[in-house]
Amino acid sequence: MSVRTAVSRNPDPQACARELRAALAGFDSRFVCFFASAQFDCKRLGAALKQEFGAVPSLGCTTAGELAGSTEKVGSVVLLGMDADTVRSAHVERIVDLRREEATLRAVDALALRAGTTAHRLDPARYLGLIIQDGLSMTEESIMARIAALTNVPFVGGSAGDNLAFEGTTVFCNFEPHTGSTALALLEPLRPYEILKTQSFAVLGQILEVTEVEEATRTVHAFNGRPAAAEFAAQIGVPLADLPLLFRKYAVGLVTREGEPFVRSAQRVQGESLVFYCQLKQGMRLNLLEAQDIVEGTRRDLQRKLAAIGSCEAIVEFQCVNRTQELESHGQNRAYAELFAGIPTIGLATYGESYVGHMNQTSTLLLFR
Repeated sequence: MSVRTAVSRNPDPQACARELRAALAGFDSRFVCFFASAQFDCKRLGAALKQEFGAVPSLGCTTAGELAGSTEKVGSVVLLGMDADTVRSAHVERIVDLRREEATLRAVDALALRAGTTAHRLDPARYLGLIIQDGLSMTEESIMARIAALTNVPFVGGSAGDNLAFEGTTVFCNFEPHTGSTALALLEPLRPYEILKTQSFAVLGQILEVTEVEEATRTVHAFNGRPAAAEFAAQIGVPLADLPLLFRKYAVGLVTREGEPFVRSAQRVQGESLVFYCQLKQGMRLNLLEAQDIVEGTRRDLQRKLAAIGSCEAIVEFQCVNRTQELESHGQNRAYAELFAGIPTIGLATYGESYVGHMNQTSTLLLFR
């Protein structure tokens, strides 16, 4: 097998790292991806993993929950290793100043240089990017836009979490922990891969146009020329006082010509305004979205993708923590995890997903064939 997964719930970082390495005994990892509960001491965990795995290029982060195989994990570290049959090369860089355009440029240029070329000459048919962002930075949109302007290589990933404490998230570059950073990996896969974006929403006919917004804080002051909270409630057809109870049931989305929504959901009411988990821009015309069954929607999309590609050796999943909470509220955690039975899978509950921009209430899956 050219991809192998491992999981440990040992709370001691050194023992945890030893268990993960033992699970990959005899396996020559050329790249490692891992997701860790925020309860771990990140410095000790990173040092222990580095001691066990050495100089293997790696990318990781803290989470709002972990997924391993067909079971949900809490308080664990989940890890995936790829050998030389899966990835020819892997390079890791860090964006250290998230608000400066030059910092993203330097990181992407450094990745390209290590691949022997320049950013705009990176072949998207040859390379794949992974990205893990600071989940509290509110810079995900700008960083994804900068990367897209520099290279056509697809970057997929999500935002690190901290078990819903909202105090600080950690990303790992080559097992070194960092805060206030974005971690990037440039992979040269030797096996075909697919990216699946799935969200369980029906697109409704109501349109909400952003007519007043504070983009930096993701705060919409007005939809359709009216106070944002009141207009959102009116479009749903509920009293304004009930609106906060329905933020997981109703969202808005940028909808493609093919009918594919890119979801943005509201976080809270702030006066007459709405604060969102993702950035909205002035003049955006958004469809109202209504939540559907997550398990059935994901089952449909995953089965369709698996039927199209024929086989799947491993999956890395970036799932919005809002979806995790919705599954919990309906008692569907186990049913959801069992969708991945038989496929080596690791994943995490994120503070947002990165793929062709930044979104939430979505699951973005990287499938290796």
